Amino acid sequence: MRGVLLSCAVLSALAVPAAAQEAGADKGAPLKLQLNKAEAAGDACRITMVVDNSRGGALKSYKVDLFAFDPEGVAQKRVAVDLGPLPPRKTTVKIFDFAGIACGKIGRVLLNDVLSCEGDTTRETCLERTETESKASIPFDR
Repeated sequence: MRGVLLSCAVLSALAVPAAAQEAGADKGAPLKLQLNKAEAAGDACRITMVVDNSRGGALKSYKVDLFAFDPEGVAQKRVAVDLGPLPPRKTTVKIFDFAGIACGKIGRVLLNDVLSCEGDTTRETCLERTETESKASIPFDR
């Protein structure tokens, strides 16, 4: 019986830090989107996006509305990308295509809106929290 009680105490002690870590996630922490890489993929421009949720809580869904503009500033392509689910306190990488447009024809990418954001926050709060940056040759802003 003593062994069972000791095992329960050990399991409880292990569960507390995980729950505390989730509870310690900052609901207002920045959600950082980084356009990390753009490369040709047939007739599409393949985008590698780094999603940094290292300080935030879990999101069941996180869908964004993106526009690709040509170098003259004219909107060329629109794509809705589901970047979720996002685990709490974790950075993930997602890959998607802007179909029918070459990377060289994209002058910038705009985060137009957050279409859905399910978790401990609202869609509007997700949009406010979202920050953009680019490591690629294509600027990325909101």
